[in-house]
Amino acid sequence: MKSQPERNKSTTNQIIPLPDEWVTPPRYESDSFEVPKLTQPSQDSFTNSGPDLVVGSTNHPKAAEIRSQQSNRKTKLAMATNGADQQNQAGRHQEVGHKSLLQSDALYQYILETSVYPREPESMKELREVTAKHPWNIMTTSADEGQFLNMLLKLINAKNTMEIGVFTGYSLLATALAIPDDGKILAMDINRENYDLGRPIIEKAGVAHKIDFREGPALPVLDQLVEDEKNHGSYDFIFVDADKDNYINYHKRLIDLVKVGGLIGYDNTLWNGSVVAPPDAPLRKYVRYYRDFVLELNKALAADPRIEICMLPVGDGITLCRRIK
Repeated sequence: MKSQPERNKSTTNQIIPLPDEWVTPPRYESDSFEVPKLTQPSQDSFTNSGPDLVVGSTNHPKAAEIRSQQSNRKTKLAMATNGADQQNQAGRHQEVGHKSLLQSDALYQYILETSVYPREPESMKELREVTAKHPWNIMTTSADEGQFLNMLLKLINAKNTMEIGVFTGYSLLATALAIPDDGKILAMDINRENYDLGRPIIEKAGVAHKIDFREGPALPVLDQLVEDEKNHGSYDFIFVDADKDNYINYHKRLIDLVKVGGLIGYDNTLWNGSVVAPPDAPLRKYVRYYRDFVLELNKALAADPRIEICMLPVGDGITLCRRIK
């Protein structure tokens, strides 16, 4: 998304404004958002031994103090770099579902134009541009994260993979292009309509045969997979970019399905930078609601002895979990 709170404590003389999305609703956000009436499955902890990893704690980490807002918009833009140019870049980012935690839009644009866009496969570019026209384009994986996933899958020689949360299929396409021709992706999403928007492009890229798409909730599918022991440790890589309030429940099941040495990637683990927002920050309803689940996930993953973790500020934050036992 568009901005983030202070990250570098050495810049003590720099005034960091309150991120716009904490005050002003993004253009795709509806004021009619209602918090889902979901019960937290307290019985659904990661494990019966070791640290308590149950959803629902109200003790969230306090954020570092955010300095006073600038009332002058030009001053805020100048913090990143050249004001007018910055405005143009910010607009372009919003059009493509921009998700970056970098303070400078100009710096993010430099990354995109220098190393991402020149190497982006034509099919991914086409799907990214189609997705940009979707009213909820912010839900897509960012181009730099797509590039990261594509390279990561090649580095670990992934072949059997899973994706929970597909949207139009940008990250799915990045995965399909990275794995070998006989590789497989079990892809799950509750909305096939969004996937069908990108499917023609995936088919044209010649990788649709690698994808087993399942429409509907992922938990019943995962439960079915876990019941059959032959599926245990059978996945090289699993990417989760779906309902944040179920991330912990996904993890409980996925840890059995990914192989020792394999990876699980959880997207949005910095949740628009709101993970360091003060408790009374004026967050949008949907940001505040899901932030609590993201905070609990981050705490739980850090305490899980079965994995090694690495949290990266790519896109909206991605946490990689390598199963070690």
